[in-house]
Amino acid sequence: MYIEVSALKNIALRKARVEKGLTQEDLAKLLGYKGRQSVANWENGYIQPPLRVAIRISEILGKDVNFLFGYKVQDSHTMLKPTGTDK
Repeated sequence: MYIEVSALKNIALRKARVEKGLTQEDLAKLLGYKGRQSVANWENGYIQPPLRVAIRISEILGKDVNFLFGYKVQDSHTMLKPTGTDK
């Protein structure tokens, strides 16, 4: 089965970033990333950000998480370690 790549791109994220006057590098730095590659990957639909990062992006861009990402965020990185454990 062939899926058109443009259908996977996150146009809402790119549009919101551009409307805010930010480059991919600007957004990456605001999120604490060293380079723009993660932002580029999110916009191109290759990967989705962890939930905590998606929430931060929504705060920076002034858009709802659901508008920017729908239900396509990684929740596996949001699991908190139980307190009092070193595992």
